[in-house]
Amino acid sequence: MKINQTTVFERATKKLHANQKKSLKDTIDNIVKNPAVGELKKGYLAGVYVHKFQIINQLMLLAYTYEEKPNKEDSILNLLSLGTHENFYRDLKK
Repeated sequence: MKINQTTVFERATKKLHANQKKSLKDTIDNIVKNPAVGELKKGYLAGVYVHKFQIINQLMLLAYTYEEKPNKEDSILNLLSLGTHENFYRDLKK
């Protein structure tokens, strides 16, 4: 599976500490195994999945899209955004 990151996602991950990055990596590995683990959004965010998870007692949201191809190795996971709930959906809309 091919994993792409947006610049918004990359900037958010740079701000994390090492133990937080490990938790994020575990979450991404979980998404790779089961891409439908996130909640599929509707409306102006149609086609975007949002997965909620904990990083050191802090609720974090991870937005991604998934394009499934007949060959599993050709499938694409686009990591869009990472952050807390505050203004997450507003910023994701942009």
